[in-house]
This record gives sequence, structure tokens and C-alpha cells, in this order.
Amino acid sequence: MAKAKRCITNDEFEKIVDTSNEWIVSRTGIKERRFCGDDENAFTLAMEAAQKAIESARLEINQIDCIVCGTISGEYITPSMACIIQRELGIREDIPVLDINAACSGFVYGLEVARGLLNSTNGTYGLVIGCEHLSKLLEMTDRNTCVLFGDGAGAAVIQTVDEGVYESVLGARGGYEIAVEGPGPKKSTIKMDGKAVFRFAVEAIPKCLMRLQEKGNISLDEVDMVICHQANARIIDHCVRKLKSNPEKFYKNMDRFGNTSAASIPMALDEIVKSSKVKCGDTLMLVGFGGGLTWAGTLIRIGEKHEEIK
Repeated sequence: MAKAKRCITNDEFEKIVDTSNEWIVSRTGIKERRFCGDDENAFTLAMEAAQKAIESARLEINQIDCIVCGTISGEYITPSMACIIQRELGIREDIPVLDINAACSGFVYGLEVARGLLNSTNGTYGLVIGCEHLSKLLEMTDRNTCVLFGDGAGAAVIQTVDEGVYESVLGARGGYEIAVEGPGPKKSTIKMDGKAVFRFAVEAIPKCLMRLQEKGNISLDEVDMVICHQANARIIDHCVRKLKSNPEKFYKNMDRFGNTSAASIPMALDEIVKSSKVKCGDTLMLVGFGGGLTWAGTLIRIGEKHEEIK
């Protein structure tokens, strides 16, 4: 995981827009978020997260067989973030590398894309990254969006195995509930219909989890941890009640990082591994939902090759 340098509390937004710490916390669960410093951007955060993931997996650079990066806030339309990371890390050139734009579902989509690439190329290890520099896309006079988002990056190394736990479900429904305009004479900013996104999310998460249970022939009681996209605490709490599940099984860290889009799930995954909340062999469900509108879920198992990297 890579944290942006600047910690922005809710109190700071009281000076900019008509809001308060109480209003933000009660509606989102967010207390603070990280914004990039002057020498940071999506690429620098992605590089840091990628290096830590490879070190944690105890791999050599030349063992990486594909790179997939989920982001909506890269520095360039082309070259892709994945290509730049490949070059800067010195990863060999005879492997597939690409970016994907599935917004907040980007990391989970990336896991499935990487699995397909590894299977089709007889590869073994894939590097999957979620990174965002969303603060540059915020309209600081829009109190409904500027308080929600943050910057960060997370990465994971995945390995193909002959036997094991791995099931995925992916979906999308075209719409403009969350939108960022492309390059042009005007600054691109995030626009969002919060109520519509809430309705979509509380429908998508339970549906995704139920389909994963069916595909994996496993119940939520048998899953060690569920990591949802960290958009809003009320969304997750609503789904937990709807599913009549154990709230302690659903990890939350949006109080410290806000909504980091494609970076939120790998950042949370990194935290729970480092905190020993999960161990080798544990089964996790990852669920993304967001702009597109997209949703995605995957069932994974924590492998043996990981260790804490500070």
C-alpha cells in the first residue's frame, strides 16, 4: 500500500464548503483522507505499492508475467500506467501489460484480467495494481463530492495454481451516476448522483456476494473476511443488515482514507494482511462497485508467499 502524504481532516472542509465533521461522518463514515503532495501522483503511489507487493511476495522482478493496473486518474491516456511501471521497475518486455478503467471495481476486474492473461500465456505470477490521484479531479465547491474522495495505491501479486479457491463474478450497467469528463479545454471533475449510487450499491453488493457463494459452493460463514470497496460506511452497514451477517467480518477503513476508487480494495487487503487479521490459507471475498456503473466480486485465498513490508 502507498499512502499519499497530506492528511486532510473533515475540519478543513468546513473552511471551504457548507459542511461539518458531524455531517460527513454521519453520512459516510469518513473522518479524514489522504491527498497527494506536490511531488506525488498516481504513478509515484503505484510504483511504491508495486515494489512493496513484489518484495512481500519474495519474488524477483523477472518472475512477473503480466501487469494489470486499474485507474481512472493516470497521468496519461497513453502510455498506460502499467507500461510506465514495467519500464521503471525494469520488468522484462515479453509480457502483457495494460490499464483498465472499471473505476471502483478496477482492482477486482484486474484480478480476473490477470488470471486470463496468465492462463493464456502459461505465466505464473501477475502484478495487479489499483491506484488513484482523485484529488486533482475534485471540484472543491461541490460539497457532495469533494469530501468523499482520497488518493492512494495498493498492489498484489497473484499466482496461478492447479487447485484452489478462485471464483469471480463481473457485471456492468451503463449510466452517468458517476462521471469524469475526458481531456479538453475544461478541467475534468468528478460528478456524482449520490442517492442513485447508494441505491445501486446496496443492490449490487448482496447480489454479488450471493452469486459468489453459489459459484464457490461456500457460505459467508465459511469466509474469513469480506473486503468491499470503501465508498461509504452506511452502504456496507446496510448490506450487512440485509444479509443478516456478522459486521466484524466486513472490513472498513474509509474513516482514514475516504473513497480511493480502484485503490480502496488493495489498500484494505494490505492492511488486514499486515495486521494479522487474516493468515495463510484464509478465504476472502472482494467486492467492488462504482462508476460505469460496474460491479465485481472474487473469491480468493491468501497464499504462503507474503510477509510484512513496512
